[in-house]
Amino acid sequence: MLILLPPSEGKTAPRRGAPLRPETWRTGLAVPRGEVIDALGRLCGGDLDVAVTTLGLGPTQADEVRRNARLREVPTAPAEQIYTGVLYDALGLSTLDAASHRRALARLAIVSSVYGLVRPGERIAPYRLGGGVSLPGLGGVAAHWRGVLDPVVRDAAGRGLVVDLRSSTYAAFWRPAPDLAPRVVTVRVLHEVNGSRQIVSHFNKATKGRLVRALLQDGRDARSVPAFARLLTDLGWQVELGPVSKAGTPLDVVVRDL
Repeated sequence: MLILLPPSEGKTAPRRGAPLRPETWRTGLAVPRGEVIDALGRLCGGDLDVAVTTLGLGPTQADEVRRNARLREVPTAPAEQIYTGVLYDALGLSTLDAASHRRALARLAIVSSVYGLVRPGERIAPYRLGGGVSLPGLGGVAAHWRGVLDPVVRDAAGRGLVVDLRSSTYAAFWRPAPDLAPRVVTVRVLHEVNGSRQIVSHFNKATKGRLVRALLQDGRDARSVPAFARLLTDLGWQVELGPVSKAGTPLDVVVRDL
């Protein structure tokens, strides 16, 4: 089972650690990662106002622009220590028992504007680059990664199920081909109140984090979409499967208590 997660906007910047080591990056990711880092470095090493506007940042975030310009030099840490925010707080990777943490390292992958696909144990430098940004000389980062991520995701998934918890922005980075779609389940969280259902962003992220934590602690590896739905039901979640589409099978997790 491969579980795809979105990145977080907020990131922890390590105070010490080795810089990026591109020579260790897997084939298929090294060149496109370098292209993003170089384009981001050129933008952020130039006119500050242009960089802030292009990245959609505020005037108080100049330090993040300057750090972007030095991504090849700043300290790195494992991705599980870099990404923060609601989903990652609820997931709580650092508080998992040893067996659950090993499963996290093997089953989780984070979709990133800079790095493409990142495993929790991989060392990365913190960055600020939203998935909807278009970089001068490179173009849209989503389109950039959409052209290269398919073989990377396939390799990570092997013969297993792909559980897609990405937000809509990062769903544009990779879409399954028709032959893989039957093994993809796309998860969204709906809050039901008095018979009415809606997506609530904060609690959507928190619920996804708790759901992934429960899967890692349970340890079972569902091999099909129906088996995955049964697994979540066994773990106490109310789920509803939708019809298969070209993006996979949608699965709604319905919650009433937030």
